[in-house]
Amino acid sequence: MDEQPSQDSAGAAGQVPGRPLDQRAELSEFLRTRRARLKPEDVGLPDFGRHRRVPGLRREELAQLAGVSVAYYTRLEQGNGRNVSAEVLDAIARALRLSGAEHAHLTHLAKPKQHKKKPSARPQQVRVAMRQLIDTFDSVPAYVVGRRSEILVWNRMAAAVFGDWAELPAHERNWARMVFLKPEYRDLFVEWEQKASDIVSFLRMDAGCHPDDPRLSALVGELSVKSEEFRRLWATHDVKEKSHGVKRLHHPLVGELTLSFETFRLPDDDEQSVVTYHAEPGSPSAEGLRLLASWGTDATRAGSSTPRA
Repeated sequence: MDEQPSQDSAGAAGQVPGRPLDQRAELSEFLRTRRARLKPEDVGLPDFGRHRRVPGLRREELAQLAGVSVAYYTRLEQGNGRNVSAEVLDAIARALRLSGAEHAHLTHLAKPKQHKKKPSARPQQVRVAMRQLIDTFDSVPAYVVGRRSEILVWNRMAAAVFGDWAELPAHERNWARMVFLKPEYRDLFVEWEQKASDIVSFLRMDAGCHPDDPRLSALVGELSVKSEEFRRLWATHDVKEKSHGVKRLHHPLVGELTLSFETFRLPDDDEQSVVTYHAEPGSPSAEGLRLLASWGTDATRAGSSTPRA
């Protein structure tokens, strides 16, 4: 029997700010959406299209591929991950052709870690030595990002490129808030949709690890209410990790910048990462960064007068 994969994700438009995310619903919707994206021909099964009422694999087909009973898989897809083994999760991940990030997310949802205490309400702290290191990058925009896509510290070049985040209240120094709630930020990212998708995927990974974080659920709830694009992207349940890549920016002072970014997770705190941007030597983008560096605080003030992030 076919089942229509639900697109009404609990935790999308229905997320109540401050209320923990429903772990069972998250697991259920994640498995449904991953199954829906696979076609029978993708996994070597015959496609009897005229008898198939919905796209994607049936539960029976997925269970067969994973080597588990239909009843067992059905219970898992209904959100009951209790006592599921790592071997079964591995088999289901292979059958669904999950990426490494998706596999990790599935494991977090099905077998959540038991936290001894609730998440602290205190702001995340960056070591003094790390702050000093970031400040030494005279020509490289760099910042530290933490949980919930919060921007924790940044250097002068990051302010020159993205606008001076010091002018924002602390709770607004957050990539998700800036990308979805501040229209002017759309002007900076040439591929805004890709940036938005990356941010939502980051939050999804965070939610899988910390479903009981009230600040995270409040952020998701607020964005779901205020942004139709966020609701749409959140409902896809996509997760991915991007440790490097290229971003095209349109800066209000120097025009288009094509910058490569690298993300370095801190070894002593895996919830914080250093992100740096650089341009190809001799390129127009490198010249643009050089100009921003030479203008110093003047570039920061000019950039922040029309915020870009």
